[in-house]
Amino acid sequence: METECLGTDARTQVRLATYGHGIICLGGTSNMPEHGTSGDNTTWRSMSDRFVAALRPVAAPIAISFRTGDQPVAETRRNTSYPEPNEHGRTGQVPAGCVFWVHGSEDTFATTAADHANCSVGSYTHGFLTLEEAATTDDVGAVLESGWVDEAAVQALPAVADKPTAVVYGPLADVADAPDLVLMRVDGLGLMTLKDAVPEMQIEGKPQCHIVALAKEQKVVAASVGCALSRARTGMRPEELTCVIPGSRLEEVATALESTVGLNRAMANYAATDAQRFA
Repeated sequence: METECLGTDARTQVRLATYGHGIICLGGTSNMPEHGTSGDNTTWRSMSDRFVAALRPVAAPIAISFRTGDQPVAETRRNTSYPEPNEHGRTGQVPAGCVFWVHGSEDTFATTAADHANCSVGSYTHGFLTLEEAATTDDVGAVLESGWVDEAAVQALPAVADKPTAVVYGPLADVADAPDLVLMRVDGLGLMTLKDAVPEMQIEGKPQCHIVALAKEQKVVAASVGCALSRARTGMRPEELTCVIPGSRLEEVATALESTVGLNRAMANYAATDAQRFA
């Protein structure tokens, strides 16, 4: 997309090429926010700032931590009541666990199996239910009967291996300890940048929540184009997508992103300069 930078008269006009959320003024300086520098991650807030600068997510990066066994859970649960169960007894704190991604960009809180229980698919991918348990639920039955997915697709879904006692969500900038995962909601430009930085990144489809299990269990960077169930429940905008980075790979990915942003900026300037011949 092109726009114009207007000077005091028409002869001082220069073409601009918009790139992401900043503007590159040809022959001048860019007002794109500067991305973080390599090594600038002495705190989790610094790491969050680096991801925000590189990917421009639509909400703050969120940290996800799985607690198992006797691991302490210091974080409090959200003070939200459950709605009345449906005729099959299904309810939870939110319509589906992916809704916690929205709340987790603003507050830090712990969740239990019961909090996630209104969505049996998400409860399975997050390790709260076995595949056999999930298969008996009314909502899994509904998606199978509709033809939205088939049994083979459900059986192939990855799941968190160890059943958690709690899953903790919260802004990455606020965490005290290394998270298991970092999840971000990005737009198409952000996904392009991440794919350039991590070429082996897996891009998945429905259901959206299984990228959490992929990243946790296989230590891969994974993204999702979303799914109809999750978009309806979270209110995610059409242009939003999700990506998850394993906690053990945060520094590696942040550094790769910073290099990629610089290269993409240079290429955008080159293309914009070349496009002036067609103005």
